[in-house]
Amino acid sequence: QVQLVEAWGGLVQPGGSLRLSCVASGLTFSSYRMGWFRQAPGKEREFVAAVNWSSVNTNYADSVKGRFTISRDNAKNTAYLQMNSLKPEVTAVYYCAAKLPMKGTYDYWGQGTQVTVSS
Repeated sequence: QVQLVEAWGGLVQPGGSLRLSCVASGLTFSSYRMGWFRQAPGKEREFVAAVNWSSVNTNYADSVKGRFTISRDNAKNTAYLQMNSLKPEVTAVYYCAAKLPMKGTYDYWGQGTQVTVSS
């Protein structure tokens, strides 16, 4: 059974930082491309960032470029999302997801972790 478990969301003040983690089990982690998505209240889920198996290739939504960094540790079956200079508009539930490289859609999703940026 595949599981993706996100952690380390929380409440942070504007300008602060958070580092989300996503621990995967039940799959060959190094075979999967990992992505982060978010869904704010009343909005559709949107793409945030993704990283390929070797960490050589990453891509980001324009809105987070320069402030968010995606990474992974295949030895720990874990993906990360470092978020800096946080603004209230990034408040959302953040989800990690995994997909095989040649597939168009993500196969597996975590349950999400809440990130709230507020003073």
